[in-house]
Amino acid sequence: MHARITIEDTALFADPSGALYWPAVKTLVVADLHLEKGSAYAAKGVMLPPYDTRATLGELQRLIRRYTPARVVCLGDSFHDTGAADRIAPADREMLVRLMDGVDWVWVLGNHDPAIPSVLGGRAVTEVAEGRLVLRHAPAGAVLSPGEIVGHFHPKACVTTSAGRVVAPCFAHDGRRMVMPAFGAYAGGLDALDRAIAGLFGRTRFRVLMTGRDRLHLFPADRLAPIARLPKPPRE
Repeated sequence: MHARITIEDTALFADPSGALYWPAVKTLVVADLHLEKGSAYAAKGVMLPPYDTRATLGELQRLIRRYTPARVVCLGDSFHDTGAADRIAPADREMLVRLMDGVDWVWVLGNHDPAIPSVLGGRAVTEVAEGRLVLRHAPAGAVLSPGEIVGHFHPKACVTTSAGRVVAPCFAHDGRRMVMPAFGAYAGGLDALDRAIAGLFGRTRFRVLMTGRDRLHLFPADRLAPIARLPKPPRE
């Protein structure tokens, strides 16, 4: 079940998958797909199951069927590196082409994918500005401007419950600007309390929508617990 969010008087639906739907302009927004991250790690000797691209595109296919958007905006770092598009398996490439059929597909350029191969289709842009919102991969300044919606940081949040600590990707926002969670299966995440994310809201108190299996959970930032970091291995 999606949750209604208002950013700069613009109604948006946050989906438990980590996607954002803008009903007024029939636009589905996803951030940080990081397609082919698994194959990038495999090339460095870190063997991960090579199914992240298929899983990510499969979830995106489900959302497109649900929301039937006229436009899909991929908010940067759609590909894990500049060679990722060449490594996509033929079946996964065909799935991507089918998803793009009949949809205005927009690739917002990110730091991992500063260029998109033209053979993939769609159109590449640095940002999407419409109404009172600006969709970018990363913030234009040290603090998010009103109406700015970005990805890049992969926010995750932690809360302590009676059943223990729960950690999940999250939307972080203050009603005026937003950081979206990463959509990619292998994208990872950064604590929303980290200064790199919390500092984007300046002195304004922000809140998070933590993603769950079929719903989102709202918490103010002061309810969050720091995400425990794994200790660094000792030096030999």
